[in-house]
Amino acid sequence: MSEENLEVEKEKILNFIENKKFNDLRKYLEDVNPADFPSMFEELEEEEQVLLIYRLLSKEQAAEVFAELDSDVQENLINAFTDKELKNIVDELFMDDTVDLIEEMPSNVVKRILNNINKTDRKVINELLNYPEDSAGSIMTTEFIDLKENMTVEEAFNKIKKIGLQKETVYNCYVLSVDRKIKGVIDIKELLIAERESKLKDIMDTNVLTVSTLEDQEEVAKMFDKYNMYALPVVDQENRLVGIVTIDDAIDVMQEETSEDFELMAAMTPTEETYFKTGVFKHAKNRIVWLLVLMLSSMVTGSIITHYEEAFAAVPVLVAFIPMLMGTGGNCGSQSSTLIIRGLAMDEIRLKDYFKALWKEFRVSIVVGIILAIANGIRICMQYQDPKLALVVGLTIIGVVMLSKALGCSLPMLAKKLKLDPAIMAAPLITTIVDTCSVLLFFQIAVAILHI
Repeated sequence: MSEENLEVEKEKILNFIENKKFNDLRKYLEDVNPADFPSMFEELEEEEQVLLIYRLLSKEQAAEVFAELDSDVQENLINAFTDKELKNIVDELFMDDTVDLIEEMPSNVVKRILNNINKTDRKVINELLNYPEDSAGSIMTTEFIDLKENMTVEEAFNKIKKIGLQKETVYNCYVLSVDRKIKGVIDIKELLIAERESKLKDIMDTNVLTVSTLEDQEEVAKMFDKYNMYALPVVDQENRLVGIVTIDDAIDVMQEETSEDFELMAAMTPTEETYFKTGVFKHAKNRIVWLLVLMLSSMVTGSIITHYEEAFAAVPVLVAFIPMLMGTGGNCGSQSSTLIIRGLAMDEIRLKDYFKALWKEFRVSIVVGIILAIANGIRICMQYQDPKLALVVGLTIIGVVMLSKALGCSLPMLAKKLKLDPAIMAAPLITTIVDTCSVLLFFQIAVAILHI
């Protein structure tokens, strides 16, 4: 829903509440998408939020809306709920949403939530919380539909109708053996078009993609993108089905990983909190370490410039070209590293493709370097009437572009080889290295050609 429409929705809800037309409001809210509620809650007082979430919505809709809210709003609502109201909410939440809620709440709130969850569900939640962070097990849900291979389509539908509302998804159903190993998968479309008396073993797909509970969540998300899946079964070490990861959780992972990569590429410590919820000092803390490292490393560039003071004295105009050379090198390195990191993330580029990628970047750097060198050469000849100076700057540009693109290609792939996030080879880091090398190369060429 657009921002303009959301504003209209908020105004309508506030008018209903102000005029105490709660029956009209209840009917109106039935057609509002749960994902649109969080932005509407911004304008409401705590009492009005409780009124909406619990007293006007059905239990199922209330749980859906509650799962969409920000953690601070959820905490406020939990504190405002009675134990009965809280129990009604958590009973309707899907297991993975309950786990996410517990992970984000302070200990005193977690204790209250667990006190309102039945013993069986509490055991499952504890198992899910014990999986490593960022693993498939940590984002899966245990609420899926399992069937038997000797069931008929009619029997399968009867079971789905009976338990489907309590499950995360009904689009994919899993055919299990007695020891809960996957024998096949069947989607709801296949069931709909199959004969009612057909056996599931005759129509199920036996080629089932699975992941282990310890698989990295980013790899799981990539499988959704690659195979166009709605749900992915998760198996334990004995190959028994223990849960599924659904498409909404995979999308959340993709968003988290993308945000983390952006922050790393900007030389910042990643944070899970939003921009406005992160305090000033935490923002500073997340940025200061890299800034200190980059600042100190740039001192090397200053030392090189100091070393060539005599060259400055002989040809003062050389100083004017240093910012341009450093900026060009940094930009070229950032372009290459961004493309390589994106290729690695999308599995378009693999480690075995290193020399292939390097060769491509080398050819690109030759073309780009020559074009930039010619453009600068023409400008220098027109402005300074000095062909030798144009040659020095032109050769330096070609060398800087080749070096920066080689670094932009190599450093992310080196990180991948070392099993690190390629995004840690941040653009500022590449820029700092290129700055040092470009200044050194510039003065070496200048000394050689200009004899200074």
